[in-house]
Amino acid sequence: MKLVYFAWVRERIGRGSETIDKPDSVVTVADLLAWLAERGEGYAAALVRPEVIRVAIDHEHVEHDTPLPDDCEVALFPPMTGG
Repeated sequence: MKLVYFAWVRERIGRGSETIDKPDSVVTVADLLAWLAERGEGYAAALVRPEVIRVAIDHEHVEHDTPLPDDCEVALFPPMTGG
């Protein structure tokens, strides 16, 4: 699974993207965010409030209860504001 990070999520994690092997226990987007938050300080800082993180699977925005396919691209965005 490819993960792509944007804006301050990227800055806090310290990388723009990575490829991971998703654990079997990670079934939904919410599971992924919780698992990532346990991977280290930068991840924990980026995901301290997972409810505000926007997520897209293969370029389509999804809710946190969405099941994760095994092979996909998941993008994590901070909240967006309009102007």
